Amino acid sequence: MLIHFVVFWLKKGLSEEEKKSFLIGVHSLSKISGVEQTFIGKPADTPQRPVVDNSYDCALTVVLKDMDAHDAYQKDTIHLDFIKNCSQFWEKVLIFDAD
Repeated sequence: MLIHFVVFWLKKGLSEEEKKSFLIGVHSLSKISGVEQTFIGKPADTPQRPVVDNSYDCALTVVLKDMDAHDAYQKDTIHLDFIKNCSQFWEKVLIFDAD
């Protein structure tokens, strides 16, 4: 199993329509062949602690079978279209992959 965890910081001043377009794009990633599960969320309202960074706007967790599924995910047209159509909405993105 491979966990692909992506954290997005959106640009300030996006319209509600732009935010909606971004979220539609994020949700489309769950349709990629090889994706076993996805979880999409925003920062939880947990107590502040020095080790918690809740400055992001959206977190995406994708569960994939293995590295081959990950590599196929990266090349899938749904993923490439998401980057093409939605990268204008974020100012920063960080990715953490774990197996």
